[in-house]
Amino acid sequence: MLGPLRIRDGNSYSTINAQKVEVVLTVLLVRADQLVSLEQLMREIWGEDLPRRATAGLHVYISQLRKFLKLPGTAGNPVETRAPGYVLHKGEDQIDAQEFPELVDVGRSLLREKRYDEAASCFGQALALWRGPILGQGGNGTVANGPIIDGFSTWLTEIRLECQEMLVECQLQLGRHREAVGMLYALTAENPMCEAFYRQLMLALYRSERQADALKVYQSVRKTLNDELGLEPGRPLQDLQRAILSGDMHLMSPPLALSGR
Repeated sequence: MLGPLRIRDGNSYSTINAQKVEVVLTVLLVRADQLVSLEQLMREIWGEDLPRRATAGLHVYISQLRKFLKLPGTAGNPVETRAPGYVLHKGEDQIDAQEFPELVDVGRSLLREKRYDEAASCFGQALALWRGPILGQGGNGTVANGPIIDGFSTWLTEIRLECQEMLVECQLQLGRHREAVGMLYALTAENPMCEAFYRQLMLALYRSERQADALKVYQSVRKTLNDELGLEPGRPLQDLQRAILSGDMHLMSPPLALSGR
């Protein structure tokens, strides 16, 4: 469910082409095994400006969704009508968007225990589930941004950032500085305001005997923050720059404290 919504049955995948039906399924998956009211579903589909026959339209989308989810040879359906709305029963099925934060939680615990290889494996498995933002732009150029989907998507995006930061931390702790450099250049480009990734990149470069490149990264982030926000880099980045300038040998070995995200 991370990225474009896909349903997997064995080795085959299916997708929903009707955007509003896709919105309904996404909301029910986000709230799997919980009651979602008609009002909540309609707000996710249409926002505050409901059409005259919104309730009737929603019933049509639910009917289409049930046909899509119905398995051949089965009598039941995972979407149950329960006043004042609907419940999607997950059963034994797995939802990537629920598995993702669970894997991150396990990895976080392993990281605290300094089991870096195992933690890195968990973080890697979690990130492999990510294929892009939940419910990206539809064919008509609209974007689903109701409070349930929007809030859940924001929460997952924050967890993904933390997961990426912790994965890099594991690599640094394991001495894989050169391996981390490429990933960190990509992460700083993708998240130009995230100082934690710049700090990790500077450290990875310094440990890879690239002191000049590490200092160039500091100048780059300093310019970005000045131009965009009128701010100087935070104390952790400033302290790291001074330590690199002074050739502080303590930087050459772990541990590196996380940013406290």
